[in-house]
Amino acid sequence: MPEISQAVRSDLISNGKLRVGINFGNALLTKRDPQPGGIAVDLARELASRLGVPLEIVSCESAGALADSASKGAWEVGFLGAEPQRANEISFTAPYVEIESTYVVPVDSPLKTIADVDRPGVRIAISAKSAYDLYLSRTLKHATLVRTQGSPAALKLFITDKLDALAGLKPLLIGDVEKTPGTRLMEGRFSVVQQAVGTPKGHDAGAKYLCEFVEDVKASGLVARVMEKNGIRGVSVAPKA
Repeated sequence: MPEISQAVRSDLISNGKLRVGINFGNALLTKRDPQPGGIAVDLARELASRLGVPLEIVSCESAGALADSASKGAWEVGFLGAEPQRANEISFTAPYVEIESTYVVPVDSPLKTIADVDRPGVRIAISAKSAYDLYLSRTLKHATLVRTQGSPAALKLFITDKLDALAGLKPLLIGDVEKTPGTRLMEGRFSVVQQAVGTPKGHDAGAKYLCEFVEDVKASGLVARVMEKNGIRGVSVAPKA
């Protein structure tokens, strides 16, 4: 990693702290108990250590809330999925991890393949403003997205309203199927969510430093180590940019 310039410090440090937005709605990358932790938090701590400042975690309940707060000065660094819509406000690094997205359907559903889901009349429960919601909003032509706040609420909506499918991150959906009799995980994927690090637009020096940081923690094996430490499966270290 290169020497940290004053321009980088000015872009990333606020009142002597590194303020990092974390989406605690993503159970693959974060956890709250007994204290904040998980892959994203561990990498945020490493970033703060390299900058030589204390870490202040800005807690958000969803990726949408985290992205929406970028333009409000709530944080200088955020850990969230890189999506074209979000890139209007946020400068993203290359991804540090990749997570497949797919569907859960009732066990007797006539929907057999990913392509089958995009049909007129098909209703899909989804966490609003998640990276996979933004992706499906761009790409679906016939099916209807039924949005709610957060993945647990989307699962509940899928069950109680007897919707045709539930969209989500594959590793989390595996757990949903295990605890929800009468459902099955659909083979394949409709997208791969690229979890990245971002900073609000205009922080050019900071953005460049974050890109170098992400490539370094991937190449050094740190991302793989924090994944192993946190016992996370079904998530892949992203390739070199």
